[in-house]
Amino acid sequence: MLTALALAVAWAPCQLTHPAGVATVAAECTTLQVPERAADPDGRRIGLFVARVPAVNARKTPDPLFVLAGGPGAAASEFYAGVAPAFARVNRDRDIVLIDQRGTGRSNALHCDFDDEALLGADDARFLAQTRRCLEEVSTRADVREYTTSAAVRDLEFARRALGYERINLYAVSYGTRVAQHYLRHHGARVRTVTLDGTVPAERILGPDIAVDAEAALAQVLARCANDAACRGAFGDPVVHYRALRSRLEEQPAGMLLPAPRTGERVAVEFGPAHLATVLRLSTYGAEQAALLPLALYEAHMHRNFVPLASQFLLMSDSLSGQMAYGMHHSVVCTEDAPWFPDTRADRVVLAATFIGTRQLDGLAALCEIWPRGVIDDDLHAPLASEVPALLLSGSADPVTPPAGAAHAAAGFRHSRHVIIEGFGHGQIGAPCVDRLLAAFVTSGTAEGLDAACVERLRPMPFFTTLAGPAP
Repeated sequence: MLTALALAVAWAPCQLTHPAGVATVAAECTTLQVPERAADPDGRRIGLFVARVPAVNARKTPDPLFVLAGGPGAAASEFYAGVAPAFARVNRDRDIVLIDQRGTGRSNALHCDFDDEALLGADDARFLAQTRRCLEEVSTRADVREYTTSAAVRDLEFARRALGYERINLYAVSYGTRVAQHYLRHHGARVRTVTLDGTVPAERILGPDIAVDAEAALAQVLARCANDAACRGAFGDPVVHYRALRSRLEEQPAGMLLPAPRTGERVAVEFGPAHLATVLRLSTYGAEQAALLPLALYEAHMHRNFVPLASQFLLMSDSLSGQMAYGMHHSVVCTEDAPWFPDTRADRVVLAATFIGTRQLDGLAALCEIWPRGVIDDDLHAPLASEVPALLLSGSADPVTPPAGAAHAAAGFRHSRHVIIEGFGHGQIGAPCVDRLLAAFVTSGTAEGLDAACVERLRPMPFFTTLAGPAP
């Protein structure tokens, strides 16, 4: 059933492409014009990019699946291009709708030259100069105060009505779960099911716990290696290598020349504590990257071969810079998280003992002294109470949204199922059999009786014992 307020939307064939160029998806696209400032409907307008992947079945169901990306700063259309096969079962009978959240992708993206590694570095002047340049750059085309979750939820509801959908299903990953829960708070009657993958509870302030959660995820990965006969046989206790490297790099960074990921041009890398922290944190996001970590730590510690670690750093940094709209990221963090940092009373002694330390929290606080605070609904961080059936997905070794967060969020849903995949990291949509679980949940419209047996049999990728791969 279509809503009465549906607009005459003109769709055109288009291609959705992952930022790394690894995948493309055929879709139909349109652009909806929305006011940048809700309080000034006659002021500047921005184009909200919308893509739709039509259902395969001509007799499709009327309630599509809307996909919300993470970050904050990632675009839904680009995220979907990289994981489209995971949604193929849902797409048999339902349209997939992708809205690039304002400030990302093709919705007036707030891209700027910002080095994420600088956030963890010791050069405050360089980091703050980057922040000022970023703000100056994006302010030429946007009022950065208007690129927050509260504004995005208004866009999402406008798009639902404009496209003519009476009810929708939601899939959200990481930061997108905050958007999804806030949409449920204000428009829950329009949602049939919600899937939260790597859940940020509505009440959670992101930032103070990141270093502790990342350290705990790394500890899980290293313990898994120590308890694996092949991994321990090849490398001994990986914790020894990890601790030794932290100490060594604090005293003396390792310099080398490596080929850049995109151009192949040799670049100088002075691999220090901030680079190590970036690799350690991002390697625990996915089981594939984690599989290489004990080998890379062993090579660096035992043979002073930093090439595997430094190569991972270059690949990860290049990938992040292509996927993240840092201006939008800063607008969200500086409005919705940083103002509450003092209230969390983070234990700085505990933080200092982690590989991230206090640098990230202090860096975000300093960044947000420069970046303007934006629009925020008073109830953004209020506890959620929802009747909408919810499926929550977690990886036991998630470094940023660990299962405890999803367990907390699940209490706000009267009808929910929380599925934890042992040994996996952040975002479960690409894990084997999760596509079947998602499709079964969306098709049935209920979490009750959901068969998750296939997930219980999943195991993370085996550790690489040589650069050629895992042991036979």
